[in-house]
Amino acid sequence: MRRTDLAMLLLATTIFTPAFAVPARAADPAPSLPDVVVTATRIPTLVVDIPAGVTVIDRQTIEAQGYVTLSDALATVPGLRVSQSGGPGGNASVFMRGTDSNHVLVLRDGMPLNDASDSSGAFNFGIDTLSDIERIEVIRGPMAALYGSGAIGGVINLITRRGTEPGPHVQAELSGGYPAQVAGSVVLSGIQGPVDYAATVESQSQQGFDTTPRRMSIYTNTPQGFRDRVGTLNLGYTPTEGTRLSLLLRARSAIFGFNSLGSPTFDDANSTGRSDSLLGRVGVTSKLFDGAYETGLFVGRLQDDRRYTEVLNPLDPNQASDDMRYHAYRTDVQWNNTLHLDDVLALGHGTFSSTDLTFGYQHISDTANVKVAMSGLYGPYADSALAHMDTDAGYAGLKTTLWDRLTLTGQMRQDAVIDQMPFTWRTGAVLEVKEIATHFKAAYGTAFRAPSLFDRYGVDSYGYVGNPTLRPERSEGWEAGFTTDLFPVHGRNLASFGATWFDTRVRDLIVTAFTPVYTAVNAGSARMQGAELELTLRPFETLTLNAAYTFTDAQNLDTGERLLRRPQSTASFTALARPLPGLTIAPELLFTGAFSDYLMGNDGSSMTDTYGNSVIGTSGQGLILNLTVTYEVMPGVTVFAKGRNLTDSRFEPVNGYQTPGTSFLAGTRVRF
Repeated sequence: MRRTDLAMLLLATTIFTPAFAVPARAADPAPSLPDVVVTATRIPTLVVDIPAGVTVIDRQTIEAQGYVTLSDALATVPGLRVSQSGGPGGNASVFMRGTDSNHVLVLRDGMPLNDASDSSGAFNFGIDTLSDIERIEVIRGPMAALYGSGAIGGVINLITRRGTEPGPHVQAELSGGYPAQVAGSVVLSGIQGPVDYAATVESQSQQGFDTTPRRMSIYTNTPQGFRDRVGTLNLGYTPTEGTRLSLLLRARSAIFGFNSLGSPTFDDANSTGRSDSLLGRVGVTSKLFDGAYETGLFVGRLQDDRRYTEVLNPLDPNQASDDMRYHAYRTDVQWNNTLHLDDVLALGHGTFSSTDLTFGYQHISDTANVKVAMSGLYGPYADSALAHMDTDAGYAGLKTTLWDRLTLTGQMRQDAVIDQMPFTWRTGAVLEVKEIATHFKAAYGTAFRAPSLFDRYGVDSYGYVGNPTLRPERSEGWEAGFTTDLFPVHGRNLASFGATWFDTRVRDLIVTAFTPVYTAVNAGSARMQGAELELTLRPFETLTLNAAYTFTDAQNLDTGERLLRRPQSTASFTALARPLPGLTIAPELLFTGAFSDYLMGNDGSSMTDTYGNSVIGTSGQGLILNLTVTYEVMPGVTVFAKGRNLTDSRFEPVNGYQTPGTSFLAGTRVRF
């Protein structure tokens, strides 16, 4: 029987460090301050000085492009492939540079969010919405030397909204549309004396679409709806200059429908998922010795609860009924430090500049409680896991710039996960050749993914028994590339172009094998290599065009087969046009090339060979067109309209799950 492998939910939130800035693709085509991120080095660093693939999606871009969900926002990022089984709520995986979805580490303001109760420890990108997000920082390449387990393909850091301007400020948004959807949010933020605050409340509901492909004979046009409620409070108190106490609270609840097709196939409307998340985090940051030393201590607690149920339908030939419960609990403690050596030592008489040493400690305590009970035509099935795991790690890093041209970075980290001691490191360099307005970059690093709690301790009624002696998956990889600005006119560049080549190898992959019981073992290796290309054109101050293309060759080195759901070619085309004052037109075109996948027949059943094994074949390519139009009717009042999948594409991002049909949403946004 096939079940939607709805992985976890979102997870929590936190507070890391203050300074962040403008995005890689800003909504305003006018000149802006250089882009600065913290995630790539733990130090505020210009994007052009980071030896890694970096994309930043800020609040301005989110609103201009009409993004509502996290999977929407990530779809145009070079090197990423978003693979979602249906609409909001459906399981969504992100394959970064061809690595597995559980090789992508997701953070909220620096705190890890990947789900400890998921069988592989992956993150579900299909549930999160963006009302309380100020910015998304995407760092591609091995980052375990900074953040530990799971950061083989890269890191995605979700930055929470925070009060930044004196006095109270309100942003309210209300919208509705087809098919039967309504959404609203209110954000109150500001600074009052020593207190900064941001409170977000969001609610949305939509009827959704039937994600069973219309090509299948079992298609019933039964929609899978989605409803969520989000509340976030981000408070800061600055008793003295340079010291800030912080409190972050976040609660989220989402309810959604999903497809649960059986064998024989039956499009049942009785499958419901619920995902609840509670997060609290307190912290203190302080600048000492006239700012030469910065330190921060944070303690966070996350509770993640998921439940998927299917009520027995008398018409279902499978006689299926399910109750699947997943509970995860995480405590995260971080002590982060930065020592600005320029302020302490007289380095090089101008040879060295911006020399910073980072170091710290992290403790993660995870508990998972999984109880799955399923019954149907072929009898009952159950799996469970009740387990705990502690991780302790120390890290250090150094960043410096030589002769105002060459920026060098290096990081290392020692983790202790149960009985394993994985050590990871990363080094990189960026050379600025000012004469041709070009930055050349190169980096090399190692990473790992620790076995999940289910890998180690899970059991099921079909004979699977976890393997507590598993080793971590390990990887090593390099990248090299450049970015260049072209045709400077009146202080702005009419074009920018960048290219990056990457190569990653993963060994000791964790797979299930019979030895002589079904269990998880370390076996096999994979190689992911390719190139990311990005071109930005600014022919006029009122028009910005962006095109991104990624080529990925992801293969199992033992069999030579291509890894599933990793197309060789993906591309995105976006534009921001302002033909009239206050009017913004933002089209978006997404292309996904053909890819290998398990194939589903037109009767809705899994295609199998003569031995009953599932058939792997080539799934078709797809093209999705989205459009968002906003107009500021008066200062502080904006109306908007956005359409998704305007050509009603029937593309299947996962074979057997169709892209949601054409939808429209219109509303107003008020700021005061």
